[in-house]
Amino acid sequence: MCLAIPALLVEKRPHDQALVELGGIRKPVSIALVPEAKVGDYVIVHVGHAIGVLDPEEAQKTLAMFAEMQAVQAAEAQS
Repeated sequence: MCLAIPALLVEKRPHDQALVELGGIRKPVSIALVPEAKVGDYVIVHVGHAIGVLDPEEAQKTLAMFAEMQAVQAAEAQS
């Protein structure tokens, strides 16, 4: 199974590199496939590569769904 997640682009770096943030965690990624991405954009990240730019509303909806799934899993683990 492959999973790509939305992350906030917080810093552009030289050589098609950038720093993204998701849930307070920052991670370096390649932005070679989305050179148009700019700081403040949400990008879809898959195995260390930003593969697309995402509408901010869509990103928030997706992140809310992930948070809901995490809450359900945590509740199930406690029962």
